[in-house]
Formats: sequence, C-alpha cells, structure tokens
Amino acid sequence: MARYHIETYGCTSNRGESRQIESALRDAGHYPVDGPEAADVAIMNTCTVVEKTERNMLRRAKELESETADLIITGCMALAQGEEFREEGVDAQILHWDDVPTAVTNGECPNPGPGTEPVLDGVVGILPIARGCLSNCSYCITKFATGRVDSPPVEENVEKARALVHAGAKELRITGQDTGVYGWDTGDRKLPELLDRICTEIDGDFRVRLGMANPGGIHGIREELVEVFARHDELYNFIHLPVQSGSDTVLEDMRRQHRVEKFLEIVETFDSTLEYWTLSTDFIVGFPTETEEDHAQSMALFREVRPEKVNVTRFSKRPGTDAAEMKGLGGTVKKERSKAMSELKREVVAEAYESMIGETRRVMAVREGTGDSMKCRDEAYRQIIVRDADERGIEPGDFLDVEVTSHQTVYAFGEPV
Repeated sequence: MARYHIETYGCTSNRGESRQIESALRDAGHYPVDGPEAADVAIMNTCTVVEKTERNMLRRAKELESETADLIITGCMALAQGEEFREEGVDAQILHWDDVPTAVTNGECPNPGPGTEPVLDGVVGILPIARGCLSNCSYCITKFATGRVDSPPVEENVEKARALVHAGAKELRITGQDTGVYGWDTGDRKLPELLDRICTEIDGDFRVRLGMANPGGIHGIREELVEVFARHDELYNFIHLPVQSGSDTVLEDMRRQHRVEKFLEIVETFDSTLEYWTLSTDFIVGFPTETEEDHAQSMALFREVRPEKVNVTRFSKRPGTDAAEMKGLGGTVKKERSKAMSELKREVVAEAYESMIGETRRVMAVREGTGDSMKCRDEAYRQIIVRDADERGIEPGDFLDVEVTSHQTVYAFGEPV
C-alpha cells in the first residue's frame, strides 16, 4: 500500500474530484501522510483560471517533484495544458482525474479494506465478492495484507447485491483483488454463475460492472463468461484485464500467471462474441528487468489490441517485495518509456471516442461532473458527459438516449435525443 499526499487548487468541482480520488485510494488500502516528503506519491490537482495561477502551478509542481518519490498531476491545467509541465521539465505523470487511483496502485491488486461488506455510494453499489488473491506477483505488496483467496458462497453475494439494489443502487461494481478466481478456493470457478444469477434473480433496472480480473484466472472460463455478457443487458460490456507487459520474459520476472498468448486469446474470444465492448488493461513500464526490446513488445501489443481504457504506471519499488531487491532502471529511462506509452494511449483512446461521434447510445447517469454536467456510462462503460444536467432534469440513476457530438481524448460529450 502506498503513502500519498494530495494538494487541491481551484474550485469546488476540483475539491469534489479530489474527494473521489481519496475515496478510491482509501478503498484500495492506501493512506494519507502529512507532507510530500513522507509520501510515496504526491498528487497535485491543478487549476488554470488565470495566467498567474498557471505560473503558481508550474512553480509548485517543480517543488513537489523535488520533495516526493513520484508525482502525479491532474486537474484542469494538467488536462488543458499538460505540455507546459513537460516543457518545464517536470518529471510527472499527467493524468485524468479518473485514472489517478489506478496509477497509484503500481499495478497491484486492489485492496478494498477489511472484510467484504458492500458499500452504497450515491447510486453506485460496491460489492467485494471475495477477499485475497491466488497470484504471487514479485512487485505487489497487497498480497501481504490480503492473503489467499476466500470466496463467500454465490447465494450470499447475490443477497448482498439484491440488498444494494433495493437500497437504491443503479450500478453494481463487482470488486475483489482478482474477480476471475472467485470460487477457486472451494474447487469451482463460480464467476459466470454469480454474474448470471445477479442479472436474472434481482428485480430492478440496474447495471453491473465487473472489476479487475487477471488474465490467468479468466482464461479458463473465457467462453462461458462471454456468453453471460452476451445474454444480459444488465452487464456492461467491459472487462479489465491487466496484462502489465507485452514481453513474456518480463511477465515471468513479474511472476504473472499468464503469458501474452493467453491474454490475446481472451481478447479474441470477446471480439468474436461481442460487437461493441471495452477492453481495459494495465501496463507497468520500467520494470527492473525490462529491456528496450521488452518495451517495444509492450508497445506492439498495445497497438495490436488497441484497448479503450489503459492505466500506464511507472514501476516503483514496494518494501518487502522481491522486485524491490532488483537493480532498478534509471528514472530517465522510466520517464521516456512512460511518455512514449502515454502518448500512444492518448492516440488510441482518442481514436475510440472519436469513432463514436454521430452515434446514439443508451446511457445511465452515474455521478455529477464538473459544473452542471453529468457523468454517464454507455453499454460498454464508456464515459459520456452530458452538459446542463440540472436544466434538463437529469439525475444520477436516470437512463437516457444521447447522440455523441464530440470527444476529449478519454471521454465523449453527448446530447439527449
């Protein structure tokens, strides 16, 4: 788990985004510290209202870079003028608000805290279906806290899901350190059954998003799983498969339980069954044993599968892990590789959202956004922003049809029709 320090500048909307970031970080087992010097990562949520503010943001970013191990810059200036930080030589990851929590995890399994009790956050119901992990990744510290997988019965999780829906949840987020191995501790692969029963046995108009599932666990159930997706409109056509590297050599050093071929076979199975779906994946760049050729293989895999949502993380050492004992790559190497992959990410993700322009999508309003906007999700969990939500009477939990009119790299804008 990482120690984090967050600084927020600007308006009430920015403060709200920071609260959401902190909530996600705490859910993942990270904790705040006093000051950037004591932090593994500092997060700067920026403002860009006037030129003086921009100068202050650049000055503070340089200070934070020298005071902390890793710096993430998000917020309005990062998204609108991210190149200014790069031109000033600030060594930082420039990320959208939504991508910050995953970047902090360093590719580790999520750790939603003690127990597996569900949580209702607005219209979003968070349902941890199991605790623990079957993997033994060389870079991950989460396994020390969570232990081996422990799966409650399917019936118990269905009842928790039903309680969330009855309490007002419109979006159920199925979470766990690795959802793909749910049930393995009892000798059965139960994830397809659980998703099928949630969709068929619970009354109400709601959507279900499956959380992170490692390729090693999903591969053996990929055909059964995608059939469940195809049968149920309640399931977002979205799957988060963290590949972490396009090099089998690096995957072996990471002690990942899959190789590139298995990852590709899962993607091909979903491609052949679902006409419209979103692939989300993670890459760790700058792992200690990653060569230039290994990095090139990761870039090639990225171009081949063209994921619509990507988390690019620079490797950083976690105390007590085997990877922490490896001789690391220099910061400049990690920075250059991260920059190259992040640029490719912007190109690929922007292409995906641009291709949606002119299409009509059925979306669900999930959360209030910046100003008077509403963050919505379509059937493939792609984010579509609807402006003037109050004026239009749109509230979280509402379903509506929108025409996609434009995009801004990692999300689209839509007009109700």
